[in-house]
Amino acid sequence: MADGQKIKTFLWFDGNAEEAATYYVAAFKNSKITHVSRNGGKAFVVEFTLGGVDYVALNGGPMFKLTEAVSLMVDTEDQADTDRLWDYLVKGGSPSRCGWLKDQFGLSWQIVPKRFMELMRDSTSEASARVMAAMMQMGKFEIAKLEEAAKG
Repeated sequence: MADGQKIKTFLWFDGNAEEAATYYVAAFKNSKITHVSRNGGKAFVVEFTLGGVDYVALNGGPMFKLTEAVSLMVDTEDQADTDRLWDYLVKGGSPSRCGWLKDQFGLSWQIVPKRFMELMRDSTSEASARVMAAMMQMGKFEIAKLEEAAKG
């Protein structure tokens, strides 16, 4: 784990923490599994970084489930980046609205193009309202449609 990061996201899994961490690491640059603590040969705690941010995954058992109350938000560079991450993470999971999805392990993600945030900051209140209305109709973000909405 990176030195100096005092706050880490801790994720609870039911037996598939190492599989999940391996899956996530494959999706993001500057990512790796940094340590696996084993108990009886099975992964118990998995430490990993995604995009340079540290996470810890625990095989804690079935008593707690991941919910949409906590999600990981990813800023994407462009439509190709948005499409790539959305398509990868939703595989085996379920899409939702407004850039949200749940992956095959039950973790919720928000895949949000930087352009959406720029449009919301740079627009008049009327344009922002149109961008927000367009976004509310989307599953995966579509940047071209958001830009059209901003123009009116």
